[in-house]
Amino acid sequence: MRELEILLTSYDEMKSKGLECILATLVHVEGSSYRQAGARMLVNENGEMVGAISGGCLEGDALKKALLAWEQGLNKLITYDTSDEYDAVIGAQLGCNGIIQVLFEPIRNDQKNNPMELIRKVIKTNEPLIIVTLFNLQKSQQQQGTKLIIDQGTGVTGNTEDLEYLSVIKENASIAFKQNSSLFKEYHVSGQKHHAFIELCLPSPTLVLVGAGNDAQVLAQLATIAGWNVIVTDGRSTHASKNRFHSSCQVFVSQPEKIMDNIKIDQRTAFVLMTHNYQYDISVLKLLLGEPDLCYVGILGPKKKYQRMLEELELEGIRLTKEQASRIYAPVGLDLGAETPAEIGLSVLSEILAVLNNVKVDHLRERNSPIHNKSNLKFEVENV
Repeated sequence: MRELEILLTSYDEMKSKGLECILATLVHVEGSSYRQAGARMLVNENGEMVGAISGGCLEGDALKKALLAWEQGLNKLITYDTSDEYDAVIGAQLGCNGIIQVLFEPIRNDQKNNPMELIRKVIKTNEPLIIVTLFNLQKSQQQQGTKLIIDQGTGVTGNTEDLEYLSVIKENASIAFKQNSSLFKEYHVSGQKHHAFIELCLPSPTLVLVGAGNDAQVLAQLATIAGWNVIVTDGRSTHASKNRFHSSCQVFVSQPEKIMDNIKIDQRTAFVLMTHNYQYDISVLKLLLGEPDLCYVGILGPKKKYQRMLEELELEGIRLTKEQASRIYAPVGLDLGAETPAEIGLSVLSEILAVLNNVKVDHLRERNSPIHNKSNLKFEVENV
């Protein structure tokens, strides 16, 4: 989501200067690629670029293709085959072994639902949404582009005119929400094929740091760089001070029993208890046990601290259910051999990311399968 925010800010700046721009979207990957479908880049008419659709190997040629689309005023789909080691357009022997489809869309600033304005709605909503991008692998056919936003109630925003298979797209969007994954669809309509990227866009995760010590400063900084929303709370006004944290962080002083008054919890919210005050931490833990949507509670400190918490809770008649215990990570973080606050912060943030993405953490060199999940990248055929 942070990348979309950066693109939108740049779009507004370009628009205010009277500059027209082109949106490049990676809409499908077959094989390996540095970036996956959903990566975007914005190019203005002067050739200035924001964002990236690759690790740098495609951007040079993509700039030329973007300016060509702008000159012609037409959406264009370009195929890059990085499995061809002798392709002089892409670069010298990249060895990525992927076929990449990139859609270029000139942005009409006067169009109410142009692709960037649809992205604006996605960012402002701050809820899971689907972006529907329609294209055609037959290059001679019309490339419809970024067309729709669909919410979890199948409400539609965007350009629906002449879209005779909208009902099927909405059904597919519902499936994407349920599977928590983007989809690729091939629609057969009146003897013609249409391709769709049903892109699931999730809000940025929210990290709540209960404790505002020096180690929390480092963790907050790392999470901010990752584009997460960060909330910091502590009972000490000397620590929970805005000038000790990045300007984008929410920081407030609170007693443990009051912290939930300032925080909205959803399935992408994670807590880390790190006040170095046992009583404060266990008081907050009691509150969090009653939050079923919370996916992650990390507790800084040794395992015996957590064991002591469990024993005290049981004395109060509170026995954790299996589901409650599965959401608690104590000691917090991955086993990376971390020592310094920065290393510990990296360990914690990595563990939270793994939990949010529901992946088993392992060494990439030990994987026998591709780095990225390829199970949902094939076009599923819909006869309409």
